[in-house]
Amino acid sequence: MPIKIPNRLPATETLLNENIFVMTETRALSQDIRPLRILLLNLMPTKIQTETQLARLLGNTPLQVELELMHTRSHQARNTPPEHLLSFYKTFDEVRHQKYDGLVITGAPVELMPFEEVEYWPELCDIMAWSKTHVFSTFHICWGAQAALYYHFGIPKYTLDKKLFGVFPHRVEYKNPILMRGSDDKFMVPHSRHTSIRREDVEKVPELKILAASDEAGIYALMTERGQQVFITGHSEYDAGTLEQEYLRDKSAGLPIEVPRNYYPQDDDTQPPRVTWRAHANLLYFNWLNYFVYQTTPYNISEL
Repeated sequence: MPIKIPNRLPATETLLNENIFVMTETRALSQDIRPLRILLLNLMPTKIQTETQLARLLGNTPLQVELELMHTRSHQARNTPPEHLLSFYKTFDEVRHQKYDGLVITGAPVELMPFEEVEYWPELCDIMAWSKTHVFSTFHICWGAQAALYYHFGIPKYTLDKKLFGVFPHRVEYKNPILMRGSDDKFMVPHSRHTSIRREDVEKVPELKILAASDEAGIYALMTERGQQVFITGHSEYDAGTLEQEYLRDKSAGLPIEVPRNYYPQDDDTQPPRVTWRAHANLLYFNWLNYFVYQTTPYNISEL
């Protein structure tokens, strides 16, 4: 089944070239079906790249998904053309009276700042509070996961001695976790962050289940009892070249950055990077959409 996205969204051409079934708003009007309504709060500065990455994963399932894009009103994006935001993005005020089957909250490059000092923190808190009554399941990514764990449960983040940067092996910890159903005993996930959460803080919160973790990258996946809130600390949605872009950017800026681990063959940055996480990424988003959204959300979305 297709993913329904706004007419003329730049991601359309990319996804069609990858043989992902895309349906524009115009064509969708003739379909007699209720698609899953997924709202994407995109906090990343590279909004077009991020929306394409997530549309690719949300569209690669048998389910019909209607994707809507949202950005914060309290922060002016500097790396995305204003006309793109005006054409394709809504603000919270425009959607707050609606209900959604799923919400995705992305990461953001503000992790070294205290949460309360982030420009849009009050607005994000309003959105996270709203999500508990207007969204069936919310999927938080990287800094978005840290922010939500702090807001909902008071779990702090800690600054690492050096940036956690690369692709790391992970294992499933929780017995028969539906979100990880079909996972290999070892699966790879990219990480790119300066902060982390600690297991001892998470284990103090009875509402949270730790699903998967890594010896090097720490806790990776956790969720509340019925999957109404899912927290993913890595970037399974990354493209093949995303880590390389970040690496070359920091390197050219003279920042202290190491070669991303387990990304280039033999960690040799003169060779093309290897993609070792794509299968897990597709499985993760398929399981979330299928088990925690599609199979349990009410058909009449107003009943949420």
